[in-house]
Amino acid sequence: MALTLFARRPEPVEAPAPEPWPEPGETWKPEGVTVVERYYNLGHAVVLVFLSSGCHVVSCLGCHYQATKLKAHYSTMLTLDGAADLANTHAAGCRALPRDIPARPDEEAARELLRATVRAMRKRDERVNFYLYLLDTQRLALQRTNEWIVGELERLADDEPEVLKVSVNTWGTEFYLQKLPES
Repeated sequence: MALTLFARRPEPVEAPAPEPWPEPGETWKPEGVTVVERYYNLGHAVVLVFLSSGCHVVSCLGCHYQATKLKAHYSTMLTLDGAADLANTHAAGCRALPRDIPARPDEEAARELLRATVRAMRKRDERVNFYLYLLDTQRLALQRTNEWIVGELERLADDEPEVLKVSVNTWGTEFYLQKLPES
């Protein structure tokens, strides 16, 4: 009698066909950056290589990974080949699931994010040149053009001269972060 209990086997069930993963990277074109290449990580999150301020940036839309420079050479900006290698290497090992695509912030939220980022870059011991490429890791959160950013930096220099100075010369507009006040 015990053998009859185990003699029946259930009918094999065919697995449902997997649904194709939506491709947000194909349609999402954030303002202020040019998406050059896209990779999928192991969890199907998109790893972007984008161009911003003349520099290539690698950004994972799954795990918050971002790179603007090679680790071996901290002063070397990424070329397209270097960015592609970093993105491919990251995508091959990252298992993060895709996050929602960052929504474009309204003007006030973008302005406050930019101002907070600039204030956080100040140092106590020196006045520092401020270049647009220093904001490359914030470009997907800001989603604004270089012209908008320069205009907001000029407004910040007018509103808070103790934070940022602006200088116009024959090469263009230059920005300088002011020293933090002595405590």
